[in-house]
Amino acid sequence: MTDIEEKVIMTPKCKTANSTTLVVERKAVEPEASDKIHVAGGDHTGIIINKEKVYENGVTEPCHAQLEFYVYLVSGTTGTHTREARALRFWFKPQMPPSERPYEAQAFFRELVSPQDFPKDYVGFIKKIMKLMQHKYYQLKLLEVELRQEGCGPPPPEANGVITSKSVIYNYSNGSYIEDSIVNQTPVISEQRVLDMIENAYPNALTVEDFVSAGKWSKAEVKDALEALEEKGLTRTMSEGLYIRQHSIDTQVVKQMPTLCSSRQPSIAVITALYCEKQAVDAMMDNQETYVRYTTVGESNVYTLGTIGAHRVVTTKLPSVGRTREAMTAAGNTTTRLLGIFQKVEYVFLVGVGGGVPHYTDYAKHVRLGDVVVSTPAPDLPDKYVYVFCEKAEKNSKGGWDYEVKPYKPANFLLQEIAIRLANTKAHWDSYVEEGLRRLRGVPGRWEAPASGTDRLCVDVGHGAYIEVSHPAPQPDQLDAAGALRVHCAPVAGGRAVAGAGDARAAFAAHARARAYDCELDAVLDSVVGNRKDCFLSVRGISDYRDGTRGKEWQPRAALCAAAVMKAIVAAMDPPTD
Repeated sequence: MTDIEEKVIMTPKCKTANSTTLVVERKAVEPEASDKIHVAGGDHTGIIINKEKVYENGVTEPCHAQLEFYVYLVSGTTGTHTREARALRFWFKPQMPPSERPYEAQAFFRELVSPQDFPKDYVGFIKKIMKLMQHKYYQLKLLEVELRQEGCGPPPPEANGVITSKSVIYNYSNGSYIEDSIVNQTPVISEQRVLDMIENAYPNALTVEDFVSAGKWSKAEVKDALEALEEKGLTRTMSEGLYIRQHSIDTQVVKQMPTLCSSRQPSIAVITALYCEKQAVDAMMDNQETYVRYTTVGESNVYTLGTIGAHRVVTTKLPSVGRTREAMTAAGNTTTRLLGIFQKVEYVFLVGVGGGVPHYTDYAKHVRLGDVVVSTPAPDLPDKYVYVFCEKAEKNSKGGWDYEVKPYKPANFLLQEIAIRLANTKAHWDSYVEEGLRRLRGVPGRWEAPASGTDRLCVDVGHGAYIEVSHPAPQPDQLDAAGALRVHCAPVAGGRAVAGAGDARAAFAAHARARAYDCELDAVLDSVVGNRKDCFLSVRGISDYRDGTRGKEWQPRAALCAAAVMKAIVAAMDPPTD
């Protein structure tokens, strides 16, 4: 007796006024064609359409993975849009390990919605699902497809990355829908854009020529914006033609840092890259003094000294933020100078924003905007790396990836152990967030959480297109208190080779078990390790789904959440013996 070949069978499950549910399953059957069963031939041999009206798939266990996304269907006659939710529920064969199921579901989804041949109608959509099951995803046993219309109306302009059948493309750089023809146009000058540049460069000063060169604006426009910012107390002139952020009224400008007596020497250093990150960290400290070591040649430096509980702390901001190696060299030099001046520092925190690594099917592994990722080792990997920087990523002949990496792990895991213990006991991070909000009242920036609707989750399907998907829902035992801060303990990754959207980003995150990317802080860690600091920790508040530099709307809030987690960890440390 020969084995019966498996066929892919599509059967309608149920239909309502605004929804249709279908089941596509793999079965070893030899059905005969009838008025209720269509057995395809030719190119579609192996596919069967079952026209029964009511069908139960007989599966009682919960689905192994679920994805929901949205499309905007455009009427060819009226041009109106209909928003439609499409849900996919996956059941795999028993031999597929549970750990691999979510990745297989995501791979299937990416291929299904690939923009090169995205199905434009129901028939094409279902046909592509069946063909993928038949010819590639052999471990997929059953797929339930629900199509649900949710009303009419055009894609909202603030929507974070919905793709329609007319391929509306979402621009991450300024958070809006754009046409290809205007992608490279010069952004209009505004006080906020000028202030952003000043804050990114702080504590370095900028000249009018710096703004003209970077922004392609006129000198007159730049000077008008600078004068308006100075009137508001947000900037000041350091010397003729040099402009800097007005940090605070008690800032002291010095050529060299004053000598500190032993009792005032900090044992903890906190390094930030963005201005809002330093504001958030400073809001966690008491008894602050800020010094700007200002120079017109080379890099200026800013140090804020203060206390968190019994601990003396110094915070700094990197004077250059960018993707150039020059900027990273400056970051390394700033860190080395910090550790040289404050030689009693034993613990180093890198605190700020990052890009989350979403998990489209598993709530427990899913990272959302406003969450915090603390760099701890992956429990299932032998090498206890907490930060993995990818210098190069290339596809190999087997269809996988080859990476060149620089991995980092501290000699002493004290800070990681404290973070894991606090996360397991549901520490009261939120009380420090509230404390920070009170201290930052009146400080420019939206420190409260933006509306939840601004946290749109998208899948990069290539060619500049993104499809919006639903956040995975928690199981009953995974529900957190409303608005509670979620903290994830996992490795952090970096590197422009993988931090952008696409297959490389998801593949490297899975490889390193990373749940966040940062804006390339490997030079900082090179300096920390080179200066023999045995305890270091990266704390990233999630502000976007890239590397943290794009999500300006969420940056202040994400920075505040990261600073609050940092403070909770410091507060849990033993008091200094000195």
